[in-house]
Amino acid sequence: MSPKQKTIYCCSECGNETANWAGKCPSCGAWNTLTELKLEPRGNKNSPYTKRTNLSKPKKISELDMTAEIRFSTGISEFDRVLGGGAVVGSLVLVGGAPGIGKSTLLLQMCGYVDRGRKILYVTGEESERQLKLRSMRLGIDSAEVYVLAETDINSIVSCIDELGPDIVIIDSIQTVSDADVASAPGSISQVRECTMRIMRITKEKGLTVFVVGHINKEGSIAGPKVLEHMVDCVLYFEGEQQTPYRILRAAKNRFGATNEIGVFEMADAGLTEVPNPSEALLAGRPTDAPGTCVTCVMEGVRPVLAEVQALVVPSSLGNPRRVSNGVDYNRAMLLLAVLEKRGGFNVGGHDAYINVIGGLSLGEPAADLATILAVASSMSGRPVPDELAAIGEVGLTVNALDQRLAEVHRLGFTQCMLPARNSRKLPELPGLRLIPVKNIREALDLLRNGI
Repeated sequence: MSPKQKTIYCCSECGNETANWAGKCPSCGAWNTLTELKLEPRGNKNSPYTKRTNLSKPKKISELDMTAEIRFSTGISEFDRVLGGGAVVGSLVLVGGAPGIGKSTLLLQMCGYVDRGRKILYVTGEESERQLKLRSMRLGIDSAEVYVLAETDINSIVSCIDELGPDIVIIDSIQTVSDADVASAPGSISQVRECTMRIMRITKEKGLTVFVVGHINKEGSIAGPKVLEHMVDCVLYFEGEQQTPYRILRAAKNRFGATNEIGVFEMADAGLTEVPNPSEALLAGRPTDAPGTCVTCVMEGVRPVLAEVQALVVPSSLGNPRRVSNGVDYNRAMLLLAVLEKRGGFNVGGHDAYINVIGGLSLGEPAADLATILAVASSMSGRPVPDELAAIGEVGLTVNALDQRLAEVHRLGFTQCMLPARNSRKLPELPGLRLIPVKNIREALDLLRNGI
C-alpha cells in the first residue's frame, strides 16, 4: 500500500505554510495568496529524499573546518561589492526582480568577465540557444569556458552538471524548471521548492557557485522568490524604473556579507555598465534655483550616496488631499507632513503633496527627513533651497556616520550643509564647506524663509 500524499497550503507572499486553506494568510495578512502544495511521500521510491545513501555524521564543533570561505571575483566590481567581496564557492544566490530589469544581462556579462579557467554552465529555460547567442554577441561575450544548455527538466540539468563538472552554474529562470515526479505545472510553488532543493543539495555536495534567476512583479505575487528566500544563501534584488537608465542591485539576505550594500548600474545599448560614482550620476541634470528640491546624503552600506528629493505641493480641490510618495516610505512621508504642519506652521492639510526621489533610489533611512521637509516647505513657499546646500538629519535631529556624509558632500562641491546641532561638535573642518547646525524643525524653516 502506497503512502498517502500530504497536501498543505503555502503563501506566495511570505512562504508561510498552513494545513487548511483560507482567504487570508494568517502570517502576513495577504488575501488570496494561499496555493495548494502537494508534498511527495517519504516512502515513495522515486522521491529524491529516499535516494541518499551517504548520510552525514555529527561532528564536534571544535573539529569543524575553520578556514575562511573561498571567494573569487565576478569581474564586476559593483556586483562583488553587493556579494560581500566576491562570489563564494558552494553558495546558492537568488537574483530577483521584475521581468526586463536586467538580471539575465548581468549574469551573462559576468560570464565574460569572470576569471579564466572557471567552467560556466548557463542553463536557459526561457530562450533558445540561438537567442542566447545573439544576445551574447550584442554584449560582446565570447568565452570558450561558457557552456549553454537549453533545458527545463531538473533531472537532465543535474545529469549535465554531473557530467560536465562546472565551477559556476546559472539557471535562468527557476520558474521554467520542472520535475516530472511532481504533479504540478512549472512555476508553481511545489515545482519551485522541489527544484530548488535539488539544486541546493548538489551545490553543497559539489562545492559549486550557483546563480538562480527569479521573476517577480511589483506586488511580489509570482510564486518563487518569496518562497526561495528561506532556502538560498544570498538574495539579490534588482530595483529601478523601466523609464530610467539606472539600476540598483541590493542585497536582501547574505550569509557571507552585509545586507546594506548596493551596486549601481546604467543600462545601455551594450548592456549594463558600472556607475562607480553614483552621487554624481544621480545629481546630473539637477535643476538650479528651483523650489521644491533638496539634496541629502544617505548611507548605503559603507558608501555615502547623494540623492535629490523633489516635492510638489498644490492646493487641493478634493475633500481628501492626494498623497503620493515615490522613493520615500509612504507612512514616513505622512509623518513628515504632519510634523511640518504642527511644528512648522504650514497648512499642508489642504494641499496635494507629491514626493519623489530622483534616479529610482529608495531612501530607507531617516537621515533624509530634513531634506524632505525642506523640499516640501520650499514648494509651498516658493522659496528655493540654495543649490549649494545639502541637508542631513531625521525628525529627531540626529544622524550617524556624519563624517563620511560630509566628506561626500564636500567632494561633490557643495558649500553649505544643514545638520543637527547635537552632531555638529567635534566634526572635522572641511575647507569651503560651511556647516549650518539647527536645533529643531522650526529653526530650519526660519532659515529657509529668511535666507540661508
